[in-house]
Amino acid sequence: MATTKLKTAVDMKLEIVVLGVSDVDRAKAFYENLGWRLDADFAHGDDWRVLQFTPPGSGCSVIFGKNVTAAAPGSAQGLYLIVSDIDAARDELLHRGVEVSEVFHDATDVYDGPDEPYLFGRRRVSGPDTDHRSYRSYASFRDPDGNGWLLQEVTTRLPGRIDSTTTNFASASDLASALWRAAAAHGQHEARIGQADNNWPDWYAEYLVREQNGKELPR
Repeated sequence: MATTKLKTAVDMKLEIVVLGVSDVDRAKAFYENLGWRLDADFAHGDDWRVLQFTPPGSGCSVIFGKNVTAAAPGSAQGLYLIVSDIDAARDELLHRGVEVSEVFHDATDVYDGPDEPYLFGRRRVSGPDTDHRSYRSYASFRDPDGNGWLLQEVTTRLPGRIDSTTTNFASASDLASALWRAAAAHGQHEARIGQADNNWPDWYAEYLVREQNGKELPR
């Protein structure tokens, strides 16, 4: 039986998430205080206004305003902000005066319990994941209307989650964090071989590419 091979799909890039807010200026002040980039603030008379903000290093933005959406204020929940260092991200929010939860992880993948739902369970255990696994440590905060944001620490991507032919970093801080992890791993590598590794640039490059593609890391 003949089969037809489909062509590669047209790129469809998620770029906008719409938030419902009750006070546009209050929401604007909140997201400006987060340090997010204000991309647009357009109005048409008194009946319509739209604002767009983009988090640092993000390819996706949020918009909100007046007569922009029928969604109730505060109805957007489980909005993930991926960070490479959960403690540093939380500290920055606290420094900006944002009320943010303690870092927490899930109770061994338990999917019931009194806490609000999130991807890896509902029973929050205080502190980061005990094994410091990627995708497993969180902190949460809300905007003034109650739209819920979740910081998630991701240090190594699962296989297939990114284009294996490319290695990209969303920000200079993400690249710096990856380089620090590579430096620590390279120090262990030099201890194993018992000498300095003059070929460290190639080793670092291999580490960064493998880590981002979810492959076994070099030793």
